Amino acid sequence: MTIGVLVVGGAGYIGSHVVHDLVAAGHRVTVFDDLSTGARDNVPDGARLVRGDMRRAEDLDAVLAEQPEVVFHFAARKAAGESMQVPHDYAAHNIAGTLNLLECMHRAGVTRFVFSSSAAVYGSPAYLPIDESHPTNPENYYGYTKLAIEQNLAWFARLSGLSYASLRYFNATGYDLAGRVTVRECGAANLCPVVMEVASGLRESLDVFGGDYDTRDGTCVRDYVHVNDLAAAHVAAMERLLDGDSCLVLNLGSESGSTVLEMIAAASRVIGREIPYRVVERRAGDPASLVASSAKAREILGFSPRHGDLDVIFESMRGVYGL
Repeated sequence: MTIGVLVVGGAGYIGSHVVHDLVAAGHRVTVFDDLSTGARDNVPDGARLVRGDMRRAEDLDAVLAEQPEVVFHFAARKAAGESMQVPHDYAAHNIAGTLNLLECMHRAGVTRFVFSSSAAVYGSPAYLPIDESHPTNPENYYGYTKLAIEQNLAWFARLSGLSYASLRYFNATGYDLAGRVTVRECGAANLCPVVMEVASGLRESLDVFGGDYDTRDGTCVRDYVHVNDLAAAHVAAMERLLDGDSCLVLNLGSESGSTVLEMIAAASRVIGREIPYRVVERRAGDPASLVASSAKAREILGFSPRHGDLDVIFESMRGVYGL
């Protein structure tokens, strides 16, 4: 079945991967993006790009008048550290902007919504692996913005008939294995892109924050999930909403953890040379280990990450970084 889909933030890192999959599946896709961090070249020819600001109702009303069956939402500020320095900016974009999008959807009678959430809603783990029943206690303002939106989604589902899927990512990484996404993520602060920036000469140094954690090599353990696996999960979530599901809150992770040093070693192996780094003091609020339980996503979406091998992850990034 071919449907009309609106992808807000569809020129960005994860959004563009989802757009490519939606176009490949034959859907009519409109990308709505202000291009502040997204790239026009990441939008495939089969999708229509509309430039606009989701904080402006008139911009959204124009695309929602076309009555898309499903809206995907990827447009957000997402740097945890930055969110603690400029919370008002994150409130304006992540919370107010999303509430404006939901209001415009309601006014247009559009009721299906797939939301890009984050494992940052959980904060430090009370137990591992983290499942969806884990307490939500964000430790940075970015994580709070995602939780605040989720709470509003639950209310809107009860009060106004919204159907939604909120997908809580762990560490999204890699690039499209088919080479369809060619422009690297703007201003990325996560480990994998920083490693590749050092390897390609775009960044001078790589700091490893803490080498004395209670882990197998003293560095933090994180759950890395390839962006192609994330994109497939988004399409599956859309299909569940179309089939009548109404309120899905799901973790998306690989269910396995890799240390910082293991990630650096994998990148070095793929590139064929050592990547220099230095171990510095821990960052405040960094737990030793974060690993997901994705059992619920397996059951409901058939989610089964296929591209979690570390060499595959870094090999998929080489072309984007000119390596």
